[in-house]
Amino acid sequence: MSNIQLTEDEIANNRREFLHIVDSKIKRDGISKFVDEWLDGTSDFFKAPASTKYHGNYKGGLCEHSLNVYHRFEKNYENEKKELKEKFNVELNDESRAIISLFHDICKANYYKLDLRNYKNEETGKWEKKEYYAIDEKFPFGHGEKSVFLLNQYIHLDYMEAICINWHMGGFDRRVLGGDNSLSLAFEKYPLAVLFHISDMEATYFDEKVNK
Repeated sequence: MSNIQLTEDEIANNRREFLHIVDSKIKRDGISKFVDEWLDGTSDFFKAPASTKYHGNYKGGLCEHSLNVYHRFEKNYENEKKELKEKFNVELNDESRAIISLFHDICKANYYKLDLRNYKNEETGKWEKKEYYAIDEKFPFGHGEKSVFLLNQYIHLDYMEAICINWHMGGFDRRVLGGDNSLSLAFEKYPLAVLFHISDMEATYFDEKVNK
């Protein structure tokens, strides 16, 4: 299917690290039910790809991406927290940062499926079947806003968490591409949303691989 694969051990280790961060950082009412019943229950989150043809487009890529974003956001927040406090009077605790980072892309769980397509083997000149990830959207509710909706079925998000998750795609968000100007207002009012978007982009383009 691809030239990049995570081993089953790597997938298991990422799941273990992810759940450890959740358990140690997030104490919000409903978090255990969310993880047990949905995230680690009926969803494919820990084995899903992060995309079909961009970053993390392989089994386990979604969890790997979420962890990369968590570590990027932790580093960026530590570097900027003094200025955020002094200039904007903004702080974000450990729990909120973990919620935003780890769950910003849960909209991608139960979103992809394995399918087959024909491709020409350049070495043999013959057409062969090849597995690939295709989109199989079952709940078309958008992207960032879908993650906010899914989370709110189990845990209460405060306004800063919701804003960061909702607009984490920045200018790549389809609402922006369609002419919605809410993003610029959100970034103007909530500098943490800017920092989180940057963290997401750094994880995507600095830390992650793409199957060609």
